[in-house]
Amino acid sequence: MSTMKERMHTGELYLPGDDEIMPEQTKRLELLYDFNTSRPSESAKRQALLKEMFAEIGEDCYIEPPLHANQSGAFVHFGKGVYANFNLTLVDDTHIYVGDHTMFAPNVIIATAGHPLLPELRGAAYYQYNMPVHIGRNCWIGAGAVILPGITIGDNTVVGAGSIVTKDLPANVLAVGNPCRILREIGEHDREYYYKDKKIDYSSLT
Repeated sequence: MSTMKERMHTGELYLPGDDEIMPEQTKRLELLYDFNTSRPSESAKRQALLKEMFAEIGEDCYIEPPLHANQSGAFVHFGKGVYANFNLTLVDDTHIYVGDHTMFAPNVIIATAGHPLLPELRGAAYYQYNMPVHIGRNCWIGAGAVILPGITIGDNTVVGAGSIVTKDLPANVLAVGNPCRILREIGEHDREYYYKDKKIDYSSLT
C-alpha cells in the first residue's frame, strides 16, 4: 500500500496532515516566510530562496511578494522569464508546470488540490486528492483568475481577468468568464492592435 506522502502525486485520496508530510511542509514554509519578509533591495536573496524553494525555476524569473504556496513551491516547475505579480497563490500539493515567459497578474490562484464531495470523507476526515496543472509558454493569466486541479492550458493563451478555468484550454486563444470559455483565437487582428483601437507602432518598439 502506498504511503500518504506518495499519494500526494498519484491522484489518490490521502490525509494532508499525515506525520510524514507536515514536518517537511513546515520547513518549506519557513523559507516562504523568509521570501515574503525580504526587502525590495534584497533581490539576490530572493532569487537564492526561490531556487531553494521551487522544484525548478529558470533564469530571469520574477515573483513579487507576497507569494502564497502550500508547499513553498516544492512541486512547482517554472521555465525561464516567468513573471508573477502580487499574491500569486499556488496550492502546490502536487506538481504545477509553467512554461517560459508566462505572466501572472495579481491575485491569480492555481490549485492542484480537491476534496471529495461526500461529507464523511471531506469533513472530519479531511481527505484530499491532487491533480497536476500544466500551463504553456507565453501565456498571460489575468488578474484574479482561478485555475482548478488537473487543468492544461496551451502555449500563448490569454485567460481574462476574473476567469475560473474549469476545463482545458488549447493554444493561441483568448478565453474569459466563469466558467472560462474560448472567446476567439489570437491572430492577425492582434498583430495590428494591442488594445481596442490602439495600433501597434512597431517602429517605436525596441
